[in-house]
Amino acid sequence: MKKIAVYLKPYWLFAVISPIMMMGEVLADLLQPKLMSVIVDCGILGGGDVTSSSTGRLLLGLFYGSGTSYSPMQVITSVGGVMLALMAVGGFFGTFCAYTAARAAQYFGHDLRCSVYRRVMSLSVEQTDRFTTGSLVTRMTNDITAIIDFIEMILRMFVRAPVFFIGGAIMLFTQNLSFGSVILCALPVLAVLIYFILRRATPLFTTVQTKLDKVNSVVQENVGGARVVKAFVREEYENGRFDKANAELRDTNWRVLMLLAVMSPVLNIVMNASVAAIILIGGLKAGVGGVSVGSIMASVTYVTQVLMSVMMVTMMFQSVSRSIASGKRVIEVLDTEPVIVSGSADRPSAEVQVSFRKVEFRYPGTAGSPVLRDINLDIRRGETLAVIGSTGTGKSTLINLIPRFYDATGGSILVNGLDVKDYDIKKLRKKIGFVMQKSELFSETIANNIRWGKPDADDTELKEAAETAQAAEFIGSFADGFGTLVAEKGASLSGGQKQRLSIARALVRKPDILILDDCTSALDLATEAKLQQALRRRLKNTTVIMIAQRIASVKNADRIAVIEDGTIRDCAPHDELLRVSAAYRDIYSSQMGTGALNGKEAAVNE
Repeated sequence: MKKIAVYLKPYWLFAVISPIMMMGEVLADLLQPKLMSVIVDCGILGGGDVTSSSTGRLLLGLFYGSGTSYSPMQVITSVGGVMLALMAVGGFFGTFCAYTAARAAQYFGHDLRCSVYRRVMSLSVEQTDRFTTGSLVTRMTNDITAIIDFIEMILRMFVRAPVFFIGGAIMLFTQNLSFGSVILCALPVLAVLIYFILRRATPLFTTVQTKLDKVNSVVQENVGGARVVKAFVREEYENGRFDKANAELRDTNWRVLMLLAVMSPVLNIVMNASVAAIILIGGLKAGVGGVSVGSIMASVTYVTQVLMSVMMVTMMFQSVSRSIASGKRVIEVLDTEPVIVSGSADRPSAEVQVSFRKVEFRYPGTAGSPVLRDINLDIRRGETLAVIGSTGTGKSTLINLIPRFYDATGGSILVNGLDVKDYDIKKLRKKIGFVMQKSELFSETIANNIRWGKPDADDTELKEAAETAQAAEFIGSFADGFGTLVAEKGASLSGGQKQRLSIARALVRKPDILILDDCTSALDLATEAKLQQALRRRLKNTTVIMIAQRIASVKNADRIAVIEDGTIRDCAPHDELLRVSAAYRDIYSSQMGTGALNGKEAAVNE
């Protein structure tokens, strides 16, 4: 918790004022039973005689002058007025305490949540995959909320409970030593009970958060993949998954609550037994003139306050246990250092723009052969390189190494002659326009979705990018044009429309390197052909690296790299590959037909 407590430092003034205000409220509350005993003993039962109460003599003397006898009404109104004044003062202190505690806790929570979010955004893809999306969402919401609640509670209860306990016990002993002995007998019973309950409950708090992670993960998967669930009629199966995760969360929560529920009735039993003991002792002593009725009433209130303060302490221990479990999960994120570390260099454009030198890569925690091995490749400035190969050969992994979504585990990748690991990572990625397989759009207007590539892009740049991406026509068909709102994750658009907007988003930044990761699969051949013509016409100095499954999509590239078993077998133009690459011929014949292949080979041979 020390690592988290530093986020409270900017708000130390509120954190200091809050317990001071709470102390004022508690002291005002502690005086109330004493004043009530004066009203009962000197006003109601004593007929105005204050000889038995030094407090009564002091207060009445301030109002009416020194003396030992006043009218009962004078005693009641004077002491009652002081009680009302103390209530007002205590109320002010309590309100100001609540304000300062909430201010410190909420601003602390804001800073902590922002820090965790920034750390999550700085992590690599492999690190976020390790945590899982559901777990990260739980940590940034539920776990941090638990810590905020703990901070707010401790700023108030950390003073209230001890002061009530100590002050109430002192006031109880000042009433009568026999009354103090009652609380001394009650406390060990409560201490033993609280110890055994919290010892069993504390480990369960961590389990509760883990179960909540699972519930959140199932919900996110099914909300995000609702169309797949419905298409495969898997609603019942997914309902079962959710029911199982939810039942595990319910059962764990139930176990915690059952343990904690024992404390309340036991506390009430001990409290009522203590009250009965005080009444019994007071009754016996009152019969021989040793204790007044007002003193008995005050003692009953004080013993209740002391035992309630024990309950407050118990609640604090519960909150501490829960917040420690949440704090460990939050610190786990904060302590995770990004494996992708930014350099500080930059390099202007050069003749050879992208180079792979004996590159090898394997995913963390995997055994067996690497996904990529012995990759050697130079991609010239302004060249269009296509990458083709069967599923699982490492095509997407290869291009993910350029913007450092992952780092190569062997060899080096150079951009403009400089190792990508030496680049300032932001400057490196600003050189690159990346269009991924899955089109990720945001709940913004079409214009703002495209401006993700270049936040300061003007309307002319937006229109040019949309025209190049073959998106201008369908955007113009909307009533609001570029101002049309896109539904969450682009649900209001077709697959081809989402892909074209994603391409426009990459094009608007006018990148040095444009990476297209199988992002035209939803386009018809005619639209794709227009797109490629527009790219060649408008991006003459831009290096284009494209992954595609269709021969029709790659055959016009300057060169085509054929990947097999994680390595580049051949890299040449389309016509040359038909002569020298058996793997490429197999792909070509499977898509274009054997007759087309034979005709093509004959033309090449001629």
